[in-house]
This record gives sequence, structure tokens and C-alpha cells, in this order.
Amino acid sequence: MRGLQWFNALSAGAIAVEGLPRSLKVAEGVLGEQPVRYIAVVTDAQNRFPRARNGEVGLLEGWGLAKAVDEAIARGDTRPISAIVDVPSQAYGRREEALGIHQALAAAADSYARARLAGHPVIALLVGKAMSGAFLAHGYQANRLIALRDPGVMVHAMGKASAARVTLRSVEELEALAASVPPMAYDIDSYASLGLLWETLSVSQIEQPTSEDVARVSDCLVSAIKDIGSTDLSGRLGATNRAASSHVRQLLREQW
Repeated sequence: MRGLQWFNALSAGAIAVEGLPRSLKVAEGVLGEQPVRYIAVVTDAQNRFPRARNGEVGLLEGWGLAKAVDEAIARGDTRPISAIVDVPSQAYGRREEALGIHQALAAAADSYARARLAGHPVIALLVGKAMSGAFLAHGYQANRLIALRDPGVMVHAMGKASAARVTLRSVEELEALAASVPPMAYDIDSYASLGLLWETLSVSQIEQPTSEDVARVSDCLVSAIKDIGSTDLSGRLGATNRAASSHVRQLLREQW
């Protein structure tokens, strides 16, 4: 419910955008002194796809996100787009695979990327889980990533139980390994050490944000928008724990 709570708090007084799946919340509001489009994926207990009833990003959500972002691009005014991220996973199921969830999520990621490249400041606010293909489709293409500091805010390719099965380890062994290998960890500090976050913020009530919490986050969103100087993602490669990535890119440029 964090995504919904923060969407409601940040978009208070905004105009809701209709014609989208119930699992998407989209609104046109004002941030600072400029118009902004807020987008969040939320739970929908009545979702026609059972695998996407707990905030997962599935077929409806992927195509819906693409539509919501494309509508913003079509306005032609390069208004900021704020993705509020609390997504536990992509939707795993036979129907999802058969009906092309890879295309739905790729469409969402493509729309966010095209918006960024067209000059829309895209800011992702991580208020809960940012997991798996769900985060790739909703938030990861942002110019700036901002995370709230809380144990419930975590980023990873998969949940701990799934990661343990894939790596043939116990959850306890995985956690011990993560202590020395930041990319395998789930906590926000380890993720920040990879250089992917622009800012982390502490708030007093992450589950039900206060007016002071909302004001602080809004100010941070405004600052992030002002800080954007390019449409690419090159600013993510400066951290110590991304040294190998930077080196590989340098060698590729020299050879190609």
C-alpha cells in the first residue's frame, strides 16, 4: 500500500487520468511551479490476471504504463514525470508468458526511455520494493532515482527465496554472501553504493506520510528535476563499486 499512500499524498489536489487499468494510478498535478504527471502501480484485488493482484507489473500494467507515459509525451511540453515505485515483482504466470509479458514490460520501459530522451525529466521515487522486471518497466529508466531510507525499501532482481533457489544456497548463506558483495544485497545502502541513486531521504512515517514528509520529498523531487543536465544515464557510473563497469565501457569505446 505504500505506493498508493505516497501517490495520494504527492498528488493531492491533482486531476486523475482516466481510461487506464485499476492497478494504475495516474494524475496531472503541479510540482514546484510546473505541471507534472504522477504514475504509480497499486494493488488490485479484482485484477483479471490473478498473478498481478498484489502490485505486480503484468500485462495490463505494462501496456497501461506505456499508454500513460506516451500520453505525456504527446502533450509536447516536456513536463516532468514522477514514477512512484512500490512493485514486488513482475507477474509470473503461464498466461502472462503466453500473451507476451516481455513485450508489455518492454513497451513500458521504452516509453519511459523515449520520454527521457525527448526532454521530459523522469524521476523515480522508491517508497517500497523495486524488484525484478517490474522495476525495469516502472522507474529504472528515470534520469534520477530517489529512495526513502527504510528496511522495507529494497532493490533486487528477485526475492530472497527465489535467489536462494537459483544459486543453490540457503537464504542465510545468501545473506552472508551479500554482506561482502553489494550487488547481491537487498538493502538500500548497498544499492546506493553502486552509484545508481541520486539521493536517499529519511521520513518520519513512510507508511502514512505526514505533511512534513510530503513537503520534504516534494522539495527533493524539485531539486532532482533542476539537477538534470542531460538525457542520458551516464551519471550512474561514477561510484567505486561500478569501477569495473566504467572500465569495460572505456575498453569498448577504444575498440569499437
